[in-house]
Amino acid sequence: MANDIMWQHFSHQSDIGIRAEAELLSRAFEDAATALTAIVTDPSTVETVQPVNFELAGENEEDLFFHFMSKIIYEMDVRKMFFGRYEVKIENSHLTAIAWGEKINFERHSPAVEPKGVTMNQLRVKEENGKWTVQCVIDV
Repeated sequence: MANDIMWQHFSHQSDIGIRAEAELLSRAFEDAATALTAIVTDPSTVETVQPVNFELAGENEEDLFFHFMSKIIYEMDVRKMFFGRYEVKIENSHLTAIAWGEKINFERHSPAVEPKGVTMNQLRVKEENGKWTVQCVIDV
């Protein structure tokens, strides 16, 4: 992971895996969300002009991560938007987030695939040696 990019994609049969690492759990969630956008389009092409707020709760960190990634896919689909920046706050398995983005511009964004959902396959949220790793597989 080079420069400021703290996420990566990994192959998983016909789906796409997402993994992010950060010292803060909230930052790992933000980076994973950026990786989700990167499945579809280059996040740097997305103008961050329209904020979308949401709140989620989960039974634990993995449940919260699953719901967070699912919510982003839902918002992208319903609002016909891409998001280029995320701000996440997590307290006691409760998440508040702002996703900034814009309506899809097919010429500029050139969408590659459409994420259909988050799978439970290889879903993981783990803290080890002072770093959080989050990962999941996206059905495309």
